[in-house]
Amino acid sequence: MGKYTELANTIIENVGGKENISSLAHCVTRLRFRLKDESKANDEVLKANDGVVTVMKAGGQYQVVIGNHVPNVFSEINSIIGLTEDSDDSQGPKGALNIIIDIVSCAFQPFLGIMAASGMLKGVMAAAVAFGWTTMDSGTYILFNGIGDALFQYMPIILGYTTAKKFKLNPFTGMAIGAALCYPALQASAFTSDPIQTVFAGTIFETPVFVKVFGIPLLAQNYLSSVVPVIGVTWFASRIQKVAYKIVPEMIQSFIVPLIVLIIALPVGFLAIGPLITMASVLVGEAFMALNAFSPVIAGAFTGFIWQLLVIFGLHWGLIPIAIMNLQTFGFETVLAGTFGASFAQTAAVAAMYFKLKSNKEKQLVIPSVISGLFGVTEPAIYGLSLPKKTPFIYSMIGGAVGGGLMGFFNVKGFVMGGLGIFGFLNFIDPSTGNVNGMYISMGVAVISAIIGFVLTYFFWTDKSVEEVTHSVESITVSSPIKGDVVALELAQDAAFSEGALGKGVLIRPTDGSVYAPFDGTVVALFPTKHAIGLVSNTGVEVLIHVGLDTVKLEGKHFVSYISQGDTVSAGQKLLDFDIKAIEDEGYLIETPVLISNSGEYLDVIAHEKSNALLKDVIISIVQ
Repeated sequence: MGKYTELANTIIENVGGKENISSLAHCVTRLRFRLKDESKANDEVLKANDGVVTVMKAGGQYQVVIGNHVPNVFSEINSIIGLTEDSDDSQGPKGALNIIIDIVSCAFQPFLGIMAASGMLKGVMAAAVAFGWTTMDSGTYILFNGIGDALFQYMPIILGYTTAKKFKLNPFTGMAIGAALCYPALQASAFTSDPIQTVFAGTIFETPVFVKVFGIPLLAQNYLSSVVPVIGVTWFASRIQKVAYKIVPEMIQSFIVPLIVLIIALPVGFLAIGPLITMASVLVGEAFMALNAFSPVIAGAFTGFIWQLLVIFGLHWGLIPIAIMNLQTFGFETVLAGTFGASFAQTAAVAAMYFKLKSNKEKQLVIPSVISGLFGVTEPAIYGLSLPKKTPFIYSMIGGAVGGGLMGFFNVKGFVMGGLGIFGFLNFIDPSTGNVNGMYISMGVAVISAIIGFVLTYFFWTDKSVEEVTHSVESITVSSPIKGDVVALELAQDAAFSEGALGKGVLIRPTDGSVYAPFDGTVVALFPTKHAIGLVSNTGVEVLIHVGLDTVKLEGKHFVSYISQGDTVSAGQKLLDFDIKAIEDEGYLIETPVLISNSGEYLDVIAHEKSNALLKDVIISIVQ
C-alpha cells in the first residue's frame, strides 16, 4: 500500500465513488474532478480529513485542495479508478464563462511547470546580459535563450496536443494543426512582396492580403507564440473528426479520417477561424492597454486586489491567455505584472498570524505555508489559514492592491511568462535592452506588499477562536471503544497506521463486534462505508476508529451504524455493529486502529496495552 493510498480511497469514496467520476486532472495544489452528480460528494468529510486543505466548486469542477504533494495523490487515485484519456467527460460545465475557464485550464495545466521553467531560463539569460556576464551574440546566450524560447515560439503545437485531448481529437492531429499554424511560409512575416490588397484599412484590424485561396483572401497573420487560434481550430477539427468517423469505413479510418480533418479544418482555420480569433484577441489586448493607458495605477491595483479571489475559484486561468497574447502582440504584458505583489502580501499575512493564533495545530500550518508562498504557491496559506479567518485574507488583498498600483505607477512590464514568487523577479528584465529597473522595482513591490499584509494582520487582527484548554495528564484519557485485546499500534499490518502517519494510538483485536463512544463528544465523520468513524471529545481530543484493514472495499457490507455525522454522543453509547466472522470470511483483517488524529497538539500520547480490555478500561493517556 502506497503512502497516499488511504487518502486516495477516502477522496474517491467521498466524491461519490469512482462511478461518479467523469474525469480528473490536477494543477499545482488541487485535484480537479468532473463529477456526474456533485450532490453525491460529501464536502464535510473531505474538509475534515487531515490530508485535505479544503473543497471548492468552480468552473464546473469539483476541486479538492491537497497541497504541494497533489501529483502523488493524483497518481494514486488514477491508479485506483483507472481513468483513461477517453474517460467520459460528457457532464461538462454549464455557462459560457465556466466552459471558457474549463477549456483554458485543461489546455495549460499539463505544461504549466515546463512553461514556468522555460520562462525562468529566459529570465536568467536576460539577467546575464543585463549584468554583463555574457552578450546577446555569444554562443552561451544563443543556446540557452533558444532553449527557453522554444516552447513559447511553438506553443501552438503544445496547445494543439493538450486541447485535442480536451476535445477528444486525435492528439497528434492536434499537434499537426499547431505545427501548420507555426509553418514559416504561412506567417505574415514570410511574405516579402507588396500586398495585393489590405482589408480593414485604417482600423486596429488592418490586415494585408498577399494571396488568395479558392478566390478567398488569406488574411496574413503571425501565429507563432499564439494561444487562442489553435484552440479554436482544434475544436472545429474535433467536430469534423466526429462526423468523419461515422462515414469512413473502419479499415481505412486511421489515415483517411486525419486527412479529412486536415484538409477541411486547416483551410477554414487559416481563412476564417484564425483571423477572426486574432481580431478578437487584438480587441481584448487593446482594451487592457486602454485601461492601462487611462490609469496604470487603477489597472494594477484592481488586478492585484482581485487576483487571490480568482485563485480561490480557479478563475485566474482566464488571464493567462490574455497575458500571452499581449506578449506576442506588444512584446510585454502588464496584466499579470499587476498581480505580482499579491502572493507576497498573502505570505506575510499568514506569517503574522503565527504570533496571534491560539491553536497550536493552526500554528503548525504557518511555516510550510510561508515556504510554499515564497515560491508563489499560496493555496495552502489561503485555504488553511487566512481565508477561514477572513480578515487576514482581506488584509492580504489590500497588500496585493497596493503592490499592483505601484507596479502600474512605475509602469513595470513583464517580458516572459516565468517563475512565481521569488523566482518571478527575473520576469521584469527587458531582454532587448538589458534594463533591470523593472526587476528592482518588483523586489521593492514585493517587500512593500509583504509589509502591508504583515502589519495589518499583526496589529489589527485578533484570533477570536476559543483559547485552547489545558488539562492535566489524569484528565485526558480515552477508554476502549471495543472489547478485545489492545496491542501496540506498530503491530498493524498497514504501514500508514503502524508508522503513525495518521496519528498515535493503539491497535485493538476485537472479540466483540460493536463500537461504543469512548467519551462524550460529537461525530465529525462517518464514512458512507461505515468502516470508520471520526469523533471529537468535548475537550477537543480527536479520535479515529478504523474497523479492519481495507474494509472500505466492502462498501458497507456487514456493517450497521446507529448514528449520523454531526450527532452528539455520550460515553458508552453504541455507534456501530460489525460482523467479525463475515468480514474475516471475505478475506479482510479485523484488527482495528484507534488513533488520536490531533496527536501533534499534545506533548505525548501514551498507549496502554491490555488483554481482554473492557469498555471502561483506559487504553490511551494524553499528555499536554
